[in-house]
Parts: sequence; C-alpha cells; structure tokens
Amino acid sequence: MKRSYRTITEVTDFGPYITKIILPLSKSIKSDALSEETFNVYVERRSKKTGEVLQLRKDWNSVDLYPSKGYCCVTNAYTSDSEGNKNEKGSHATLELECEAIHRLNSETAFEQEHNVYVFCDFRITQVKEIQTHNDTISGLVFDHFGGGKMEQIKGWVNSESSYAEMPLCFGYYSPNMNKEKRPLIIWLHGAGEGGYDTSIAYTGNNVVNLSSEKVQEIFGGAYVLAPQVPTMWMDDGSGEYTKSGNSMYVLALKALIDEFIHLHPDIDTNRIYIGGCSNGGFMTMRMIIDYPGFFAAAYPVCEALYDNVITDQNIEDIKNTPIWFTHAKNDEIVKPEITVIPTYERLLKAGAPNVHFSYFDKVVDTSGIFNDKKGNPFEFFSHGTWIYMLKDECELDYDGSPVKVNGKDVTLLQWLALQSKQITDQIVNHM
Repeated sequence: MKRSYRTITEVTDFGPYITKIILPLSKSIKSDALSEETFNVYVERRSKKTGEVLQLRKDWNSVDLYPSKGYCCVTNAYTSDSEGNKNEKGSHATLELECEAIHRLNSETAFEQEHNVYVFCDFRITQVKEIQTHNDTISGLVFDHFGGGKMEQIKGWVNSESSYAEMPLCFGYYSPNMNKEKRPLIIWLHGAGEGGYDTSIAYTGNNVVNLSSEKVQEIFGGAYVLAPQVPTMWMDDGSGEYTKSGNSMYVLALKALIDEFIHLHPDIDTNRIYIGGCSNGGFMTMRMIIDYPGFFAAAYPVCEALYDNVITDQNIEDIKNTPIWFTHAKNDEIVKPEITVIPTYERLLKAGAPNVHFSYFDKVVDTSGIFNDKKGNPFEFFSHGTWIYMLKDECELDYDGSPVKVNGKDVTLLQWLALQSKQITDQIVNHM
C-alpha cells in the first residue's frame, strides 16, 4: 500500500524549499515518541517535463554534473495536525528539514539550461526507529506518494499576461486589501535566471513574495506588487545574447504592461510607482527610468548591470531628480561595480542629484539563521546575490557607511521607498 506524505514549502532568501513533510500515522502518539532519527528522508529531484533525475552542476563555477539525489537532514520531528501545526499529541508526524545551500536537495527550483524552473522533489520517507504508542509500537512505515503541498507565501498572487499584441508578457501580481484609498505600485524585475515561461519563478525564485508580506505591506499602507517575466532576459537586444550596447528589446512591451496594469487597477496612485529589480532586472530598471524620465516616483536597482559607459551625460541629467537607492557588493564578480554602479552613482552626485543612495556591502552572508556552512557559521552566498539583503529590507547604510535619514530619522530602503512621491520630488526640484 502506498502511503502519502504532504509538504510545506517556504520561499527563503535562496528560493522555495520544502521545509516540512507531514506524515499521517495509524495511531495517535505523544510528541516525545518522535526524534530526528525516527525517519530518514531520501529525495530525487526530477524534471517536471521528462521525469528524469536532474543532472546539475555542483556550484556556479563547476562544469561537471552530478545527479540531484540523496538524503535530507531532519532537524526536528514532532506530532502535529494534518497541516503541520505542532501538538503535544497527534496522529500526524511532521519532519522539519534542513535548508542546505550547496546541493539544495529539498529546493523546488533548479537551474536547467538557461533558467531556473520548478522541479519535482520525489521523496521516500522510511521509518528506521520504532515509535512507542500507549500500549503498542509502530514500525515499518514507508511514505513514497506525494499527496499535495502548500506554499503559504504565494497566497494572494495571481498569474496573468498583458494584451500588448506586438509582444505580450507574462506577469505575476499581488493586490492589497481594497478600500477607497489610492495604493502605490511596486514593480520587481527579475534576474536572468528567472526568465522563461514559469511565471511564478519571477516572484518565488528569489524572496520577492516578502514584498507582499504583512510587515512590508504595513510599511506602504498596502501596495500592489507587479512581477513581469520575459522569455529570455531583459538584456536581450534582439540578438538573444547579453547586450553590451545597453539596449533591450523589451522596453516597449514592459511599458505597455505597466500602463495596462495601472489602467485595470484605477486605485493605483500614479504618483507612487516604484521600479526595481536585480542584475538583469537592475539593468532594466535603469533602462526604464532613462527611457521614461519622470514616470516613476523612485527606483531601487540591485546589482544593476547597465554599463556606465553607455549612459550619456544627458541620461544622467534626465534621471538625476529621480530618487534612486542602489544596492551592490564589493566582491561581485558577475556584475562588477567598478564599471556599472559606482561611476553612475558618482556621476549622479556630481550632477547634483538630491536623493540618491547606495548600500555597498562587503559580501553577501546569510542573516536569517537558515543557511549555514559546514562549520555551522552563517553561509556566504555568491557575491552577486545582494537582492537577499534588499528584499529582506536590510539595506540601511549609504555609500559612506552612514545611515540614510529622512526628516532626521533613520530609514531602511523600503521605508525610504514608501515615502517617495512624484509630488514631493517635484516640490524639492522646484525649490532647488
């Protein structure tokens, strides 16, 4: 008889991980009858297209491939209800799994060919230690049939497609609770790895769903979040290659999508439209504020990839009054700050930009307590991933290391963003 298990997925700083497995038991037991050694958890990560076990690189710089399969570490085990909520006594066992950053065996996404895609984590959970009940024991349980899963953080998100005939784009979006007030719009532009045709990757491949969390929504008083997706990458100028010219074939299509979304949601405050994104998305953020100066209330480019040498002096003049908060890491080898963000930031300051900031990190280290290295220390992510800090709202310091302040009060990037409005910017510019 096949026994079913259920899963709970959490969108972490490193994408979606299955963090809990829920197992129905034949009898009700006390929680102290379980331990981390009661079950072992074996998984094979399979392609949703072919069903085959994935062959993946061990790291970003590796060429050799390895089969993505093995045993997951169980960090906690307890009795629960059918939803995984802990109880002192229950008829379900819930296993909490370690989120590991290298082999990522319980991650629901993997980089296949050109993009990250969702994969199927095919688990086999085997009981290896007897469970003591009130007057009996449970033994020999094997769970190898997926019975469904839940990802709470995507609640409220919807996938759709623009109607722009020349180049319709897919997108995901989140709507705040409705009332009569006007709401801001936060636009997130994904990195190269989140392109393709699996739209939910655009907002779960990284922790973009944190922008729809209760904490962040409270900062903005409720905000729409829009995550467009392109089939290739934002830096595609039509050649299918990464552009060095600074052009993108998606400029008109993205602007058409944004305009259509605003039209369909008349409660959006057009004075508070914010645009940002990481890497390729940071490139496209810069492209959009340059091509449509004055349209966006503020921008938040992260590890942006628009070469400074293709930005003209007139471009700098056009965007200098747009509030911008850059984020980057000093040791980023994928998008080197010396040829992108640093000279652009310095040119904006020289041009008299009144509201431009730059959080410049030494490196990217886990601050969640979820990811650790082999010694148990916080894991150091690859140096390009500064979106981890930005999406968790951990950007607080400016380029010189001082806190960013608004009206004498220290603010984070998202707190600063929520305060930006074209009306306020116009007032500042008119009084300069």
